[in-house]
Amino acid sequence: MKRRCTQVICIIISFICFLSVVDSASATTISDLQDDIKHNQSQLDNVNQQISDYEDEQEAVEEEINDLDAEMVALLTDINLIQEAIEDKEADIAQTQLDYNAALAVQEEQYESMKIRIKFMYERGEASYLEMFFGASSMGDMMNKANYVEELYDYDRNLLEEYKLTVQKVAELQDTLEEEKSELETSKTELEEEQAYVKEVLAQKKQEYENYNAVLAKAKQEAAAYTAKIKQETAQIKKLEEEERKRREEEERKRREEEERKRLEEEAQIAQGDEENDNSGGSSGSNSVSQDTPKPSSSGGGKGQQIAEFACKYVGYPYKAGGTSLTEGADCSGFVWAVYKAFGYSLPRSSYAQSGIGKAVSYSEAQPGDIIYYGGHVGIYIGNGQIVHASTERTGIKITSATYRSIITIRRVV
Repeated sequence: MKRRCTQVICIIISFICFLSVVDSASATTISDLQDDIKHNQSQLDNVNQQISDYEDEQEAVEEEINDLDAEMVALLTDINLIQEAIEDKEADIAQTQLDYNAALAVQEEQYESMKIRIKFMYERGEASYLEMFFGASSMGDMMNKANYVEELYDYDRNLLEEYKLTVQKVAELQDTLEEEKSELETSKTELEEEQAYVKEVLAQKKQEYENYNAVLAKAKQEAAAYTAKIKQETAQIKKLEEEERKRREEEERKRREEEERKRLEEEAQIAQGDEENDNSGGSSGSNSVSQDTPKPSSSGGGKGQQIAEFACKYVGYPYKAGGTSLTEGADCSGFVWAVYKAFGYSLPRSSYAQSGIGKAVSYSEAQPGDIIYYGGHVGIYIGNGQIVHASTERTGIKITSATYRSIITIRRVV
């Protein structure tokens, strides 16, 4: 991130230096201005590409932030659920502890009763058993007393085993609950640690997002400066072209006035000669006067005109990104490439590369067949202030005013 910021700062510094050089140079000719515009457009394209890259990266960071926000919500939800489960488990443990304590109390009571009976039996010894049997009134009574002693013994033993089992089960349940509680607490701790980590990463990503905002703001300022410079130089070109047009019109007016003056002088001389011949009564023959009639200026003949007329045949055919087919679809540079290929010329494929081929000419010198580059877009000049170009997917190949956008450079290949 620091490296990118450094790069942008360097670009801005270079741009400031560049503006100072351009201002000091004070380019005044159309050719110089067009070169400046092309250079500025190249810089603007680079900055716009960086802006696009930064925006893509910022969008990726924004997606990460959204994912982290969603993860944070999920973590908070899980933590709340685990906290509720811990509270429920603590209530179960508390109830189990009560059951455990109650079982221990009953076991203790039973144990004390058994101790009394056992103590009594041991203190009386075997004599007590003999007295109980011999004191029986009958055999049946003796058997009943013997059964009673046996039942009492079995009862004490079973009761003791039952309460031992109860105490064991309660103890095992308590251990299980304690273990489950411990697992929940561990999970809660891990989730809280994950929450803290996500919170930290989220803060970093938000800071990174804000940093991109700062970088983009600087890059957009730079792009705006280049755009303003291009517009300024384009306006200067139009002003110079207008001045050139007026100068030529003035020269044309003076030329015609001079021709008219010469014509009148020649007519006057002829009239004077005729008068002299009439006065002398003879004629030495008719004089023929040759006048140079100005030829109409060509709007661009030869190969360039042929290329322009050929290109216009494909008006209405589709636009296709990356395409080079005149009938199946082509993009702007693909259309120019295909037209020139039909006449045996090998042109670069991209619009930017095509802006550097051939030789540069001014708009006032443009002829049919010349390539006009607008910055990321090219068309073929067909004369009368118009171009034919592959415009968009919606409009396809069409004819448009040559000055519908700011012209960066005009290149002559033929």
